[in-house]
Amino acid sequence: MAVDYAVIVVYLAGMLAMGWWGMRRAKSKSEFLVAGRRLGPTMYSGTMAAIVLGGASTIGGVGLGYQYGLSGAWMVFTIGLGLLALSVFFSARIARLKVYTVSEMLDLRYGGRAGVISGLVMWAYTLMLAVTSTIAYATIFDVLFDMNRTVAIILGGSIVVAYSTLGGMWSITLTDMVQFVVKTVGVLLLLLPIAVVKAGGFSEMKAQLPTEYFDPLGIGGETIFTYVLIYTFGMLIGQDIWQRVFTARSDKTAKWGGTVAGTYCLAYALAGAVIGTAAKVLYPKLGSPDDAFATIVKDELPVGVRGLVLAAALAAVMSTSSGALIACATVANNDIWSRLRGRITTGERDEVQGNRVFILIMGLAVIGTAIALNNVVEALTVAYNLLVGGLLVPILGGLLWKRGTAQGALASVAVGGLAVIALMATYGILANEPVYYGLLSSLAVYIAVSLMTRPTDAAVLDAWRERLAGRAPELVSEPVPTHQ
Repeated sequence: MAVDYAVIVVYLAGMLAMGWWGMRRAKSKSEFLVAGRRLGPTMYSGTMAAIVLGGASTIGGVGLGYQYGLSGAWMVFTIGLGLLALSVFFSARIARLKVYTVSEMLDLRYGGRAGVISGLVMWAYTLMLAVTSTIAYATIFDVLFDMNRTVAIILGGSIVVAYSTLGGMWSITLTDMVQFVVKTVGVLLLLLPIAVVKAGGFSEMKAQLPTEYFDPLGIGGETIFTYVLIYTFGMLIGQDIWQRVFTARSDKTAKWGGTVAGTYCLAYALAGAVIGTAAKVLYPKLGSPDDAFATIVKDELPVGVRGLVLAAALAAVMSTSSGALIACATVANNDIWSRLRGRITTGERDEVQGNRVFILIMGLAVIGTAIALNNVVEALTVAYNLLVGGLLVPILGGLLWKRGTAQGALASVAVGGLAVIALMATYGILANEPVYYGLLSSLAVYIAVSLMTRPTDAAVLDAWRERLAGRAPELVSEPVPTHQ
């Protein structure tokens, strides 16, 4: 394993070096939080694909393939569909808003102070998303070094916190681009063909496994519907995803670059399911489906290649973790703390330092929470249930229905969020009912309260339309970058 260890160590050292380089570039709030809004199509596509394809998409996607066959691709496939829908229908308008958070968009649209309440829901989502990725470090480092779970979480989490704190979005963008390349080579170009060959090819896989393993709907219609509801719609409204949209240098970059990334996700989904299906042929009696990825990598890949593929898994986890971490810190600082404090800090360097401090604080909170929790699926389910149940309706309503009001949005966030929490306590975290009924209650309250209250002021809607058209200035004026 010495060569494999060397590959991993070089990779981790490179991530820290990227963080140091990013620190020298991130001199303003815009550069620190949204990479100066200057990413071109190539970097935008690569980093967007990197953030949405995390440990759940890689390790979990292979696990679902092991358990259900080709239909195990549906979870990651719905993530790709969500990214495609966001890119084609909404990303251009989102990019033109020139804001930093989803809550700022809600305030612009409704002319109210929805920031703190919606910020709390979004903060809980991004925190739990970062926690799930951080927990996944334990699995990877256990395969690599037979490392204690807590030590693995601290080690992996500390590296992500370090480079994210140093350079903000610039560091995360650079590391995500490297991680995108590593994932593409490690999973699509190496692990996928090797796994299929080791399993004897598709003909042998079909001969060895039940026919339902090759049924596109074998995982079940209700499960697919739930995936669409949670992941496809979740992609439309998450702060971690929107913050990447804000990095695009133009609305066309956001639209077409995101479309490329979404298409890549569809291919990645199918690859994970095929790898998992091959693992089922090779190891029919694994203790857990989630062990399939680590087992096939450890036992079937040659020296050096094994290290690169494990680095690919690590890349998947780190990209999602860092994206969720900066989103969590941005919401905590800009939507919650600054509003509760009641004043806006002036000076770009103060803004950079303030956001840097919040990334460090949130990073420590994520590491501590990850150590305390153990179930990745439950943590991820809580995150997406809160996001979709509490924020989907007021966000999409604001973009699509001009009659929606601030009172309707606030009521929708409160009722939907509380309903999801109560239903998870009643039916269980992994049940489908919390997101179904939470979303329906959020929609009903949004429509009813909006119709019962005065329409949004015409001046607010005019300002909103100017912002959507890209004709309004940013919320905070910033110096023009001198470097390109």
